[in-house]
Amino acid sequence: MVAESDRQSKVLFWGGWAGVRRNARLYRRSLGAVVRAVLEYVSDFWILIAAGIVTQSLGLVFLSVVMARVPHLNGWSYPEMVLIYALAGVSSGVVPVISDGIWQLASFIHNGQLDYALTRPAPPLMQVMSAWVGFNGVGDLVASAAMLTWALTRVDVHWTPLNVLILLVLMISGIALRLAMCVVANTVSFWLRMPMPMFAMTAWQVGELARYPLGIYGFGLRFLLGAAAPFAFAGFFPAAWLLDRGGYAWLGILTPVVAAAWWFFAVYLFRRGLRRYESAGH
Repeated sequence: MVAESDRQSKVLFWGGWAGVRRNARLYRRSLGAVVRAVLEYVSDFWILIAAGIVTQSLGLVFLSVVMARVPHLNGWSYPEMVLIYALAGVSSGVVPVISDGIWQLASFIHNGQLDYALTRPAPPLMQVMSAWVGFNGVGDLVASAAMLTWALTRVDVHWTPLNVLILLVLMISGIALRLAMCVVANTVSFWLRMPMPMFAMTAWQVGELARYPLGIYGFGLRFLLGAAAPFAFAGFFPAAWLLDRGGYAWLGILTPVVAAAWWFFAVYLFRRGLRRYESAGH
């Protein structure tokens, strides 16, 4: 069964264009089924969206209070700080909307529910990721998009069609990177054997530090957020490239490469984890 699921995981990424289209269609249908189920409780739907908006707004309030006392933080102005915060918010907001099911992987492993994904004719990773939709992410996206729009109209950038295109590529790459890192952090549950994804939760909280310029941290945190767990590529480095901020600017353009590398690692680690899975009673 695990060998078959390993083959299906390969098909997800190496099955050619026809395989990609098929899996994309299945993924969309799986998410659609979850959305329809959640919309049966309309009040819960709006509460989750409101919670996401409130969460992002509180973060902006905190940033505003800090910047009111320190107009330039490590050389970054308030609009530039909001730009970093918003870029990171957009990338982190997409994750729960399209792949919140990955946070249930630890529970699936612990309870043996992963068996269902292994016996269906679809890649297990895709099934797990699409098992749930986090509508709080919609609220995160709404608030972050509003912040991003505000910041982009106030930062000093010479806009050209090429700049706009590259920024869009960097944003999409930042989202892909966040997704891959989320998969990796939760896949560790195959080895930790805990019913809750404590490692992933901790990693995600550490990633929140990347909503601010890396220059305000010591070497250890700069290395962690910029290399070991490169959350900075989902917000800070793209902002540094857009604003042409010194030594960090060139790193922003590497975001697509870093995202691709992390996705290769995520798929490899998930496949290794499946080999450790011992079905019910794990």
